Amino acid sequence: VQLQASGGGSVKVGGSLRLSCAAPGSIISVNIMGWYRQAPGKQRELVATVNSGGKRNYGDFVKGRFTITRENAENTVYLQMNSLKPEDSAVYYCNADRVGYYSDFGGPPRYVEVWGQGTQVTVSS
Repeated sequence: VQLQASGGGSVKVGGSLRLSCAAPGSIISVNIMGWYRQAPGKQRELVATVNSGGKRNYGDFVKGRFTITRENAENTVYLQMNSLKPEDSAVYYCNADRVGYYSDFGGPPRYVEVWGQGTQVTVSS
């Protein structure tokens, strides 16, 4: 199972970016989808998550600037980032928790946590 993330890039302070992340259509289900980020020399931190029921959770630093949305039918999550600051510069990683799928070898469904490849966000003054 692989996640396809896109939408990173470089913007000026105060600008906006929209990240997207899609899980394969072949999966059975996915519980929580979201985004984490990691800046150089820092630990990975939560940006935002949303569960299958639409409940959202944001990192404290977001302060109303970011919005996470989800299209369950398409197994896709979006992160709209507004009012970007230089300190938002980081590699952003998509995450999907408890992804259900059937193995090619048969058997009962399996459940895994999956990380995307990371997309760079750079905010400059």
